[in-house]
Amino acid sequence: MRVLCVTPSYWPAFQYGGPVFLNHYLNMALVKRGVEVTVYTTSVGLENKVQEDHETYVDGVKVIYFSIAKRLEFLGATGWQFSWRMTRALKENLHGFDLVNINAIWNYPSAAAAFLSKARCVPYIVTTHGALYPYTLSNKRWKKLPYYHLVARRVLEGAAAIHYTGEDEAEKCHSFLGLKNKAAVVPYVIDLSEFDDIPERDTLRDRYPILKGRKTILFLSRVNRKKGLDILIKAFAIVEKQRDDVHLLIVGNDESGYAEQVKKWIRDCGMFYDDQGTEDGGPEFGENGNNVKITFAGMLTGEEKVQAYAGSDIFVLPSYSENFGLVVVEAMACGIPVIISNEVGIHKEIAESKAGVVIKTDPKQLAEAIMALLENPEMSKEMGRNGLQAVKERFAPDKVTDSMIETYQSILKC
Repeated sequence: MRVLCVTPSYWPAFQYGGPVFLNHYLNMALVKRGVEVTVYTTSVGLENKVQEDHETYVDGVKVIYFSIAKRLEFLGATGWQFSWRMTRALKENLHGFDLVNINAIWNYPSAAAAFLSKARCVPYIVTTHGALYPYTLSNKRWKKLPYYHLVARRVLEGAAAIHYTGEDEAEKCHSFLGLKNKAAVVPYVIDLSEFDDIPERDTLRDRYPILKGRKTILFLSRVNRKKGLDILIKAFAIVEKQRDDVHLLIVGNDESGYAEQVKKWIRDCGMFYDDQGTEDGGPEFGENGNNVKITFAGMLTGEEKVQAYAGSDIFVLPSYSENFGLVVVEAMACGIPVIISNEVGIHKEIAESKAGVVIKTDPKQLAEAIMALLENPEMSKEMGRNGLQAVKERFAPDKVTDSMIETYQSILKC
């Protein structure tokens, strides 16, 4: 099977979020299974870091990073990822592939791949990465709706299938948009090898001494509006008034200075924080250092990220919209209970597995869930064990890869 993956950005352009990792993990897994995968992407975010317009290999995956038209950057930071060279390559080479997997919606590579695939009778599948959720569509609605009706809808309707990563995403998006083609539900392939050797719990406390003797609530994700940090801060303020042994650890990359808004909410709630994630950051103490109950750690990767999971007592993600929730699965892989909103794409899987607590996007409900887990350590431990088992049963890379290959094969049989 020869598969062409078309995506606007690719490994190692990590600044463009989880799909950059997850798309690459899937392609690596497919190659190991004997699928011939070629990636057409752009050099956006990787200027002077990759060789443009030439074939290269990344972890065994064939990748071509096409240059983009810089003069279109007035459309946005990525210039719509318009690439004449990619267009020419698609026209010349599409006939050599059995199937095209298009990633994302709001960019030129996706539109070009869809229309050219249809013209050359090559079936394609679209992986949406949460772009079709009503919440996501409502963001910058003035820009998205015209483009959706002019371009994106035809891309979606022409697809042999739409790939969703969870039942929740499929249910909310497919019917919402009135799509009639196949809805394929396959989770992300997740590289869990970094969680094979979980560090000791105290490793995190050695790194952040302020956590010693305290129950640690962990938020690990991008620091932006849709992650529900306003809900988390209000909920933690309720918890902190009832228990003096709690600490909130916020781990993640600050997007567009949003952390300043979060800090304002903290101050408004009468709490104090320590910013260790930026050079110009620092502690905001009350009468003494013991008043600091929240730490901004900045972005942690690799071993430091695993330490954050392993050393925490509860993981929290109260997002307003989340198509999957990679960080939730990572937390489960470390055996800690999770609390997530019912807007996180895998909330049904979490509830069914009894791996955590699912709440509405409500501070009071979140505070009650945190208190319940803190006051019931046995229930908390059981949820952690259930989560670890669910990762092995539902999100094992081999199982997910098999499901994706079956989806491709079902399309080719039509």
